Amino acid sequence: MANIYSSKNIVLFLVASPILNLLFIINLYASGNWNLSWTFQAATEAEAVAAISCSGHGRAYLDGLVLDGKEPLCECNSCYAGSDCSVFIPGCAANADGGNPLFLEPFWVQHAASSALLIAGWHRMSYTFNDHTFISQELERLIRKLHAVVGNAVTDKRFIVFGAGSTQVISAAVHALSPDNASSPARVLASIPYYPLYKIQTELFESVNFKFQGDTSQWKNSSDTGANMIEFVTSPNNPDGQLNKAVLHGPHAKAIYDRAYYWPHFTPIPAPADEDVMIFTLSKLTGHAGSRFGWAVIKDESVFDRMIKHIGVNSIGVSRDSQLRALKLLKVVLEGEGREIFEFGHQTMKIRWENLVKGLSSSNRFSLQKIEPQYCTFFHKVRESSPAYAWLKCEREEEKDCYAVLKAANVIGHEGGVFGAEDRYLRLSMIGSQDDFDLLIDRLTKLVSEEAGARIM
Repeated sequence: MANIYSSKNIVLFLVASPILNLLFIINLYASGNWNLSWTFQAATEAEAVAAISCSGHGRAYLDGLVLDGKEPLCECNSCYAGSDCSVFIPGCAANADGGNPLFLEPFWVQHAASSALLIAGWHRMSYTFNDHTFISQELERLIRKLHAVVGNAVTDKRFIVFGAGSTQVISAAVHALSPDNASSPARVLASIPYYPLYKIQTELFESVNFKFQGDTSQWKNSSDTGANMIEFVTSPNNPDGQLNKAVLHGPHAKAIYDRAYYWPHFTPIPAPADEDVMIFTLSKLTGHAGSRFGWAVIKDESVFDRMIKHIGVNSIGVSRDSQLRALKLLKVVLEGEGREIFEFGHQTMKIRWENLVKGLSSSNRFSLQKIEPQYCTFFHKVRESSPAYAWLKCEREEEKDCYAVLKAANVIGHEGGVFGAEDRYLRLSMIGSQDDFDLLIDRLTKLVSEEAGARIM
């Protein structure tokens, strides 16, 4: 009798659904052709949870709440409820306030098999790797390869620092660039509109060595030429998506380039970034914000050493489990030279941006930021930006609180004042789930139609 486990049959099984993959594994296990041991139960549990239907408006998780001690409950997207997330809540606000990058979730659903990870209970129980560091050498190698493939950063002869998300890396960078025993603290600055974490974190970790002192432009022509200054340069910028450059220059000016959004999802890549300190994060690359993994590319070894020491004292490095997951995800990203994930991400964000622009095109009440198209070395063409956030402005003179205007229309955004700007500006997130974005467009379209109706009357 022909062997039912021929290469042809195996291929047919592997390209089928995750449930068929599970049946295939069980069949092999039962037949004795493949003796799974400790992995079998974990794989079965993961497949069972993944198979739970949440009506496309939610998801069940292994670590979620459990019904009657057995089946995990569905965790519903915003504005959906019910045991299977099938009930829409009509009066629910469209929440575009956060930065959860769930727009990439469908990609990972499509790549469930290649991105899945099973961790043994004895995995990496030590504080360090065998080389006595906190950094996976294989993950560092993949990060360097990724930047070379995308063309968004120079890593040759540079040092790599890992952190618990870009948040921890930012903290370490400010510490590393601040002089010890200076007569006055280094001035930590950012150009308006700036990512509010810079101010919040610098003030929270108050130090005699550094102090947040606001907008960069206030110090551009300062006569105090001997003062140490640390400038945050966010490029693309959060909230307005602009490819910013440092404003301050000179022997006492140092820059931290936050490159979290410098990926083809969101912006053209005109050239590899080559700054002294560049910060990246897994959350905006793959969408895995909850894994808390970020990294920095550093030119100067002394800065690298100070950052490593800061993170080592702060948390004894990054979770080995997070590094393993990042390693697995980057292997998927690099398949086919990164074309699939970046084409998926860019197309998703491009369509969202076009829909938003179209929805607001007839409005005289609201405007959006303008970003010039550029040549992208990754896609090899001139392309428009597809920013992570809409930087909305309320144009009417009397409407100075844009947050209140949108909230009255049942839309929640992030106030402009939080970014150091006027409150007639508002940030709207474009990177949430498809449910979040669809509801946002629906509410904004109604708001603009009411404006048109008022003009006709």
